[in-house]
Amino acid sequence: MEYLATFHTHYGAVQFNKRRNAEGVQSKLMPVPRELSANCGLCVRFIAPAAPNPSEHEDMDKCYAVNEYGEYTITED
Repeated sequence: MEYLATFHTHYGAVQFNKRRNAEGVQSKLMPVPRELSANCGLCVRFIAPAAPNPSEHEDMDKCYAVNEYGEYTITED
């Protein structure tokens, strides 16, 4: 499943992306889509078998599932 995670700071987004890549997870940094809001303006789009819990990642604001139409649905905290 594809997910998009927003963060409170640029540093948090960069670190999360680095960890995903080190784990072999396909991920990329990108600007936060206009319809979503975040404090830092960067998000990470990635593919994973399950959504990460934002409370387990210090700087993560929210995590959204991305469907086949490019629509976003917030995952449970």
